[in-house]
Amino acid sequence: MEGLSAPLPARTDALLRCAVVDHVTRERRRVFPPVLHVGTPGGGVASLDAASCEPADHSLRTDLVAALRARAGAHDDLVWLTRCGGPDLQDVDVRWLAAARAAYDEAGAALTFVVVDRHGWRDPRSGLARTWARVRPRSR
Repeated sequence: MEGLSAPLPARTDALLRCAVVDHVTRERRRVFPPVLHVGTPGGGVASLDAASCEPADHSLRTDLVAALRARAGAHDDLVWLTRCGGPDLQDVDVRWLAAARAAYDEAGAALTFVVVDRHGWRDPRSGLARTWARVRPRSR
């Protein structure tokens, strides 16, 4: 089966939580365009406003994901789509997942793709998800 499966490695779990915390602390609006991120949450990340440049062509989306991956410069990276709405699968999720899958297949790299909202994350391939009632940064 493709996608994430439980139990997650501790590092992956921490990175996914970091992606959610970053999203909640940076995006204050209730309605906002989807943004595609590639890299390491809390580290080197390349992002793209998916609404302002959403190409209709799958190949162009694939090229954009590959360019984001190169710009992020990470090898053990994640791809996550931040968007408003709930965890249910949306058309935008499917379009960018297909592009990420193609770009990562071309690079010979393993793909970790999740959709992030204000309450958690969800892997659209496996259905694995994690939510929090209230997302807060961990105290140091």
